[in-house]
Amino acid sequence: MALSARLAFTTSSLLMRHRLSSHLSSAFLGFRAFSETRFLSTAAAPRRAQAAKAKRREDEAREVRDGGDEGNGSLALKERTGRDGKIVPVELHREATEAYMAYAMSVLLGRALPDVRDGLKPVHRRILFAMHELGLSSRKPFKKCARVVGEVLGKFHPHGDTAVYDTLVRMAQDFSMRCPLIQGHGNFGSIDADPPAAMRYTECRLEPLAEAMLLEDLHQNTVDFVPNFDNSQKEPALLPARIPTLLLNGSSGIAVGMATNIPPHNLGELVDALSVLIHNPDATLQELLECMPGPDFPTGGLIMGNTGILEAYRSGKGRIIVRGKTDVELIDSKTKRSAVIIKEIPYQTNKSALVEKIAELVENKSIDGISDIRDESDRTGMRIVIELKRGSDPSIVLNNLYRLTALQSSFSCNMVGILDGQPKLMGLKEMLQAFLDFRCSIIERRARFKLSHAQERKHIVEGIIVGLQNVDGVIRIIRVSPNNSSASAGLRKEYGLSEKQAEALLDITLRKLTSLESKKYVDEGKVLREQISKLNELLSSKKQILQMIEQEAIEVKNKFATSRRSMLEENESGLLEEIDVIPNEEMLLTLSEKGYLKRMKPSTFNLQNRGTIGKSVGKMRVSDTMSEFIVCHAHDHVLYFSDRGVVYSARAYKIPECSRTAAGTPLVQILSLADGERITSIIPVSEFVGDQYLVMLTGNGYIKKVSLSYFSAIRSTGIIAIQLVPGDELKWVRCCTNEDLIAMASQNGMVILCSCETLRALGRNTRGSVAMRLRGEDKMACMDIIPAAMGEKLQLSSDNRSKDLSAPWLLFVSESGLGKRVPLSSFRLSPRNRVGLIGYKLPSEDRLAAVFVVGYSLAEDSESDEQVVLVSQSGTVNRIKVRDVSIQSRFARGVILMRLDYAGKIQSASLISATEKEVESVEA
Repeated sequence: MALSARLAFTTSSLLMRHRLSSHLSSAFLGFRAFSETRFLSTAAAPRRAQAAKAKRREDEAREVRDGGDEGNGSLALKERTGRDGKIVPVELHREATEAYMAYAMSVLLGRALPDVRDGLKPVHRRILFAMHELGLSSRKPFKKCARVVGEVLGKFHPHGDTAVYDTLVRMAQDFSMRCPLIQGHGNFGSIDADPPAAMRYTECRLEPLAEAMLLEDLHQNTVDFVPNFDNSQKEPALLPARIPTLLLNGSSGIAVGMATNIPPHNLGELVDALSVLIHNPDATLQELLECMPGPDFPTGGLIMGNTGILEAYRSGKGRIIVRGKTDVELIDSKTKRSAVIIKEIPYQTNKSALVEKIAELVENKSIDGISDIRDESDRTGMRIVIELKRGSDPSIVLNNLYRLTALQSSFSCNMVGILDGQPKLMGLKEMLQAFLDFRCSIIERRARFKLSHAQERKHIVEGIIVGLQNVDGVIRIIRVSPNNSSASAGLRKEYGLSEKQAEALLDITLRKLTSLESKKYVDEGKVLREQISKLNELLSSKKQILQMIEQEAIEVKNKFATSRRSMLEENESGLLEEIDVIPNEEMLLTLSEKGYLKRMKPSTFNLQNRGTIGKSVGKMRVSDTMSEFIVCHAHDHVLYFSDRGVVYSARAYKIPECSRTAAGTPLVQILSLADGERITSIIPVSEFVGDQYLVMLTGNGYIKKVSLSYFSAIRSTGIIAIQLVPGDELKWVRCCTNEDLIAMASQNGMVILCSCETLRALGRNTRGSVAMRLRGEDKMACMDIIPAAMGEKLQLSSDNRSKDLSAPWLLFVSESGLGKRVPLSSFRLSPRNRVGLIGYKLPSEDRLAAVFVVGYSLAEDSESDEQVVLVSQSGTVNRIKVRDVSIQSRFARGVILMRLDYAGKIQSASLISATEKEVESVEA
């Protein structure tokens, strides 16, 4: 128990001592002192008396513990007086809270946060004032920075010299401050984060802008002067700023539980926005933004979008995305190699660290397409050259750089400043209004100062004029007076002068008695009267004060304004997604019956001759066969339609790319498929256009048309595409417009051509109508779309024996590997729900595998320029020219497209556009 009491007493002593220091700090800053505070004396006692005192403290603490009534974590000690001072009961949590708050406010006001009025922190203000007192104007020679730092430390800023010198250096860096306030001579660091030279080697003086903007009216009683830390000097509490310095150069700082981060702005735009607010105090934020559209960083760059700017200017908090400014140059016209040139980087970005990061990403193969990087920056400007490999897309490389490096960074605005002695989060208009109120007080105080001096001078000049008008009497009084005091008294009595007038009259030399000099006093009196009248008029008119504020700000603008460095990109948000760094290249998608999907490059399967065995698509699982083989682009939305009438969606680039021999990725890893659910159709969609539709055909012959826009937003678990009857499956889905035609064929070779417009657009959760009347065990074999452009050229004839063999054609592929082309003119339009016309007369053991409309693209000889990819059940793929398939009648047997001695039957076929001719040996 005695030990606990001793610990309690020691804790109380420490808290009281800390409380003393906080109390003194608060008193220095002008804060309210806590009247209930008591503190312990820290006087040292002789070592021989310590044991007796400790024993006495233990007894007193035990007495208080036994009889005290304080609780709830308080330290209750009985009041007593003596050498150890006076002790009062105090709650621990309250004492700790008050002491910490006093310390926090001391840091906020004394170090970390700038004042909204002059936009400076105390250390900036003290450096500028010390240089002003040393006479380091822009017209005077440079002086050692060590001399300035010593002046600041010795008179105004009782902190370390490193902090003062670092602040001085930053105020001289043109890449840190939008408008530097100090001229530096020597090494003041670089944008590569190179440190400045020691302060004994560098020199400095004030910038003309700092003199005109912050120090012009300093000694005209415009601001209050307060004692320095040891009460030996006076320093200004503020500087009489003529424009909003806080918005001009911005500020950043971290205090206790609070931080600030304000972006810099353009001087000319800032003055224009201030003028708008002067003329219209009720101006909206949009009106201010017309003059000042956004920040202007000293390092330039591109500001992406205005959403973050609007939010920051409205509420004080916002996120501004800044990109470096880049160009693309052609460095080798023969090989068509290009290079990305970085000319500007985001604000507060280390250039050398950026170059190292890019090199590291290239070495780690996180960024592809870069062959070399070098920094060619010099005195003329920044130039980082990033050479690209042949065939690399500069936009893709740039997007990767934006996403992975500091070439694109965000500036988080947190516009907190000191207003009326308290930290406050403010928007743009509130900051400008606070500056205007401050500037109005500066103008009033300066006018009163000038008015006082003018009135005093006018009073003296009037007395001198009276004396000069009675010069003989004045001389007589002076001659008969025994001393100055009696002469002054005589003049006051004779001419009714004041003491100051009489003294001024006595100080006049004989040369001032000439008539020319007398006239000068009369003229000076008139000028003073006019000046006093104008000053009184100014003080009585708020409008004139605001006009003077605007006039002085415009003078600064006309002399020091520069053009904008940071450009604004209004049409882009700057937010990069994964798709932005992926080339929109053509790709092949293959899907097996068991649901294995893989993505390959189109060059994987080179062009081969008709009738060859073909090239294997890769390893297949046991008893697995190919189902779909389509061509799309990496950015396409791929719609996956299942046999149960459910549709899923995923971007094409999300499918893992693999080689020809790889087995592929199970669809269950990409889509949320149910047990036993199979994907039967894949539709790549580049854009969800409102006038496009999806036509769906089931195995039992039901057809339905649904607007493509219904599938623009598909949840991860899929949505219903068609309502199926029991035993039916969704087999084919194609994209079309109302002007297109639909070609449908059954496994027995029957064909129906109908217009897509005759199909009524339905909702997703419907069944559709009958497409074809199927006989016996016949099923639907395939469906294809005839584009409107091709349909316009098509002359459908009622004569089935038409001799027109020109494009377009229907390409038939049977399961046995046979195929043929039949002119489309051999068929006629017919309604749905009919048996149809014979398109391919097949033997009983063979069935139709696929039907395509070919002739989209024609070569110079009016032959097809397309290719067809055939996939067997064993996974063998053959890619052949359509022109190699002979044109035959509807009743002909066809020709051999693919030999299937060991490959089973044709499982699927796909039509792709022609690519570059490639010659490669046939692989057995």
